[in-house]
Amino acid sequence: MPRSRRHLLALCAAGVLSTFAAASALAQESYPSRPIHIVVPYAAGGTTDQVARAIQPALQEYLKQPVVIDNKAGAGGMIGTDAVAKAAPDGYTLVFGNSGPNAILPLLRKTPYDPIKDLRPVSTAVITPMILAVSASNPAKNLKEFLAAAKQSGSSWNFGSVGVGSLSHLTGEYFNHLAGLKLTHVPYNGGAPMMTAFGGGQLQAAFVTGLDGATMLNAGKVRYLAVGSSARTSVVPGLPAIAEEVPGFRSIAWFGVLAPAGVPDAVVARLHDAVAYAVAKPEVQKLFTERDVEARSSTPAELEQLIRDEMTQWGQVIRRSNIKLD
Repeated sequence: MPRSRRHLLALCAAGVLSTFAAASALAQESYPSRPIHIVVPYAAGGTTDQVARAIQPALQEYLKQPVVIDNKAGAGGMIGTDAVAKAAPDGYTLVFGNSGPNAILPLLRKTPYDPIKDLRPVSTAVITPMILAVSASNPAKNLKEFLAAAKQSGSSWNFGSVGVGSLSHLTGEYFNHLAGLKLTHVPYNGGAPMMTAFGGGQLQAAFVTGLDGATMLNAGKVRYLAVGSSARTSVVPGLPAIAEEVPGFRSIAWFGVLAPAGVPDAVVARLHDAVAYAVAKPEVQKLFTERDVEARSSTPAELEQLIRDEMTQWGQVIRRSNIKLD
């Protein structure tokens, strides 16, 4: 190729790159210019809704625009998540996701969205271990005692969940498999009815987040025994990791922000910075610390990898336990 032509192509390429960089910077500068809607794909008052509303004021403060929480419940989070997957990729419609609709549900049924291709991770807001909790009337006072008693009791002991195919359900089945237990699964239609049954002594155990269990724990109706992180954690101080007695066990919950695929990099960066700002606020940190969960942001790449890892982990549990949705 003649030198003059190579020089011309190089200049054109440089011009394209500089134009892209300028457009990207402009997008970040001008965004947002109107209210942002965050879809919570569950009913108001639930765990996901609580986390979203806890960071909402700080998001508004950082972005200098109203941030509106829209609850679009239904089909285990699928309806609201799909609405965002099909929304304009401009950063003004987001979803507050979690393991359910973003990793587990697509493994259990055909969803109208692909959790990897149709949604773009922005950041986590909360990452927390699942906690093994028992009824206050349960004779086991620690993890070792629970494992021994559960093995002796066989299927006469149970564990509750917030529904078939939920993270709490899969965690219980995973625990059964790794610990060699036969706890019977008892599903409920959501966290509130499960915790009511739990507090009433109808369940021997359940895997919960600190957000789910705080009220019953403070009332003395349930007791925490161990955490699902791979090692002990200051998030739930004083408790052993389940992995200390059940090697290889790990189960965590996350809540975070995702956007439709195609949202510009500059807008994702701006949103990520807003979430990081929000979860670092002292009042947000305090609120979540009191509920035994950790306010923590992640990079978009870290959240995507977390979702991929969950799909691998829980896919194995679903197949082994033959879990199906009606």
